[in-house]
Amino acid sequence: MATQRPSSSTSKVSKKRKRDHSSSPHWKHEVFLSFYGKDTRKGFTSHLHDALKRKGILVFKDDETLKQGEYISEALQKAIQKSQYVIVILSANYASSKWCLMELAEIVEWEEKTKLITIIPIFYHVDPSDVRNQRGTFAKAFAAHEKAPKVILPEIDMWKKAFSKVGNITGEHIHDRCESTIIQKVCGRISKELNSRFSRHDYDKLVAIDSHVDEMMKLLDMESNDVRFVGIHGMGGVGKTTLAQIIYDRVFNSNCRFEGSNFISCIREKSTTARDLASLQKELLSTIMQEKIHVWDHHQGIKVIRSMLRNKKVFIVLDGVDSEKQLMALWSHDWFGPGSRVIITCRDSHLLKTHGVNDIYKVEQLETTEALQLFSLSAFEQTHPRDNYKDLSMDFVNYAQGLPLALKVLGSFLFGRTIDAWTSERDKLKPIPNPEIMDVLQISFDGLQDLQKELFLDMACFYGGHEHIFSEMLLERFGHYRIDLDVLVEKSLLSKSYKGTLIMHDLLKELGREIVRRECPEEPGRRSRLFRVEDLYHVLKNDTGTDATKAMVVDFCPETKVRRLNGKALSKMRKLRCFKFHQSRTLKWHGKPLKYMPTNELRYLEWPGYHSKYLPSNFQPENLTVLRMPGSRIKQLWKGSMVLDNLKVFDLSYSENLIEIPDLTGVPNLERVYLEGCRSLCEVHPSIGSLKQLNELQLDKCTSLEKLPDLSNLECLTDLWAEETAITQIPSVNLMPKSIRRFHLQGCKSMRLKSRDPIFDIGSLVEYQKEGIYDYVEAAYIDFDSKGENILDMAGGVVSALDDDLKMIRGWSLGFHIPEWV
Repeated sequence: MATQRPSSSTSKVSKKRKRDHSSSPHWKHEVFLSFYGKDTRKGFTSHLHDALKRKGILVFKDDETLKQGEYISEALQKAIQKSQYVIVILSANYASSKWCLMELAEIVEWEEKTKLITIIPIFYHVDPSDVRNQRGTFAKAFAAHEKAPKVILPEIDMWKKAFSKVGNITGEHIHDRCESTIIQKVCGRISKELNSRFSRHDYDKLVAIDSHVDEMMKLLDMESNDVRFVGIHGMGGVGKTTLAQIIYDRVFNSNCRFEGSNFISCIREKSTTARDLASLQKELLSTIMQEKIHVWDHHQGIKVIRSMLRNKKVFIVLDGVDSEKQLMALWSHDWFGPGSRVIITCRDSHLLKTHGVNDIYKVEQLETTEALQLFSLSAFEQTHPRDNYKDLSMDFVNYAQGLPLALKVLGSFLFGRTIDAWTSERDKLKPIPNPEIMDVLQISFDGLQDLQKELFLDMACFYGGHEHIFSEMLLERFGHYRIDLDVLVEKSLLSKSYKGTLIMHDLLKELGREIVRRECPEEPGRRSRLFRVEDLYHVLKNDTGTDATKAMVVDFCPETKVRRLNGKALSKMRKLRCFKFHQSRTLKWHGKPLKYMPTNELRYLEWPGYHSKYLPSNFQPENLTVLRMPGSRIKQLWKGSMVLDNLKVFDLSYSENLIEIPDLTGVPNLERVYLEGCRSLCEVHPSIGSLKQLNELQLDKCTSLEKLPDLSNLECLTDLWAEETAITQIPSVNLMPKSIRRFHLQGCKSMRLKSRDPIFDIGSLVEYQKEGIYDYVEAAYIDFDSKGENILDMAGGVVSALDDDLKMIRGWSLGFHIPEWV
């Protein structure tokens, strides 16, 4: 039995435990780990420590050198007092360690006196009731301590009380449960509570924010001593500022790590002049230095910041940056002391890259499930919609396309309103977008140059619904520059899918269309772009077109009542550069529209189902780059040769009346020719063999086409498609270009064994192999329906000779007779 020590010793312990209780906490650590090293240091504790760090949580994990002597060290004591959470890993031999018990008593006493820490016990393969009641291995451990020399019985009583208290706290019990599950649960809880505890936001109404905070904390890497700059990038309204505020609040309340901090908001609005920049510098310095700093101009401000902050460890958020001058006035890599952190929120990723940030975190839109939850929190103050509002809620969620700003604005506006009001607002959004949402999105548009604005408006107005926007190759054909496309992507007005397809958010499309509508709300004919069917009908029926109109784009014309359109109305649109129109049986034209259409600036013409058999003789669009008339009634485009130096795409697919294509000598830059499904086309004009830029020729389902032209001089042709044609022979290999990479040939008639035309010698698969064409072809499909056996012999020869490198060669018809070699 241990002896009672003199009261002087007890007094000494009490003195050792005196502390200064500050009313406002200054955290240094977010988690303190208490554990018995021999039981868990290299296993569970190590994995938990690593998982917490991966979430950007600052962890204090004591070193064995701090557990020395008779009393808990001052460093360990401070570490406990400066932590927000204490995780106590109670393993079988925890109580056998005197220092673990002293540490636990310190933790419990500090929690009882200050209520500033949260204790989370983890019962590591031990029974919580054994901990509460000191049974089993714990009873043996305390009995051993009581027999130890120089023991102070009141201190043992303190240890037992601390042990009992922690045993009574609900924690995590590891018995048959997977350790990784427990670790994930504990880390998730702490991360969420850290993010919400000091937030100025109603954290319960934020959705999917924890993962963003975790990723940002990893990028900030608070434990390293370097100076780090991290950008937050994304489209307007996606939640960049909210994310930055949560991180700032979390770090600010642990500000003993930093010697100063500041959140400068709305920089874009506050820096329209040079004097504004000096004012921002003054705000930055005065807040960090906690005294009034005078800055007369931004050049002087740069020198003052560098001088006063270069040895200070600071945490700064610059919110809403949109120009190089703002960044140059507010930060540079050598202005701040070691360990400093700067976060910049910006819609322009290129601006962040050019200023040398360490990492850029892109905030993406919410997934549908998350979006519905966020909308419901604003509209119903719960995480799911009410039963009779489910379908309407999904209408608004689909409209918002995962943009948090739109979800919150719409949800808050609809809160407490009737179903009729919801239905009315949904219908109203189609013609008149919500101005609060549009105003936020328009900030990015206003920062564009004129040509970039034109590109944005073209993309917003030309493509509707949820479809992907046209590929990059069409930019040039609309008169745009590739660099402006890059700028739209950098400024979050466009994005690229993993396949490289360009995508514009639906609300940004709405913004573009609303900008065009505002050009002249009363008269569509005075707007730069016409994209609504009713507006187009109005202009063409009432002859209200003007020079303002640059493009008319209507993808679909509903077949309802008969519409009578005045073709002559097009003559007033002298600036027209794009015309995309979908023909309908209910449309009746007065006059020939292409006869009156101005062609000086016309670059793009797409008219599926074009109703006339011929193009007017006066229709000579010298600047045309794309001509698309699939499914038209055209028999012949033009006679002789027309000079169209800029034409790149020529599409008359499924024009079943087309009997021939014209002389293409005057179209030297043609790159793609689409004639699929032209069933009356008997031959392809030989001039196609002179098109040095041609890279794709589509002749599938040209069921009257009996032979291919000489393509051997083509230098860029990579794709040749000629399936379901009337071709009766495999073209000789000397008629095929060396550039070919993919070709599909299929004849629907019996194969001739001899050619009637000496120029078009019959080729063979074997010949193709001998000439080495398979060495560079990626895919070939050759199929000729023949009952003769020569085709079988030829096929048999090529089977034995085919190059193994050919990725695919598929099919030739074997007819009714399968020979032995097969």
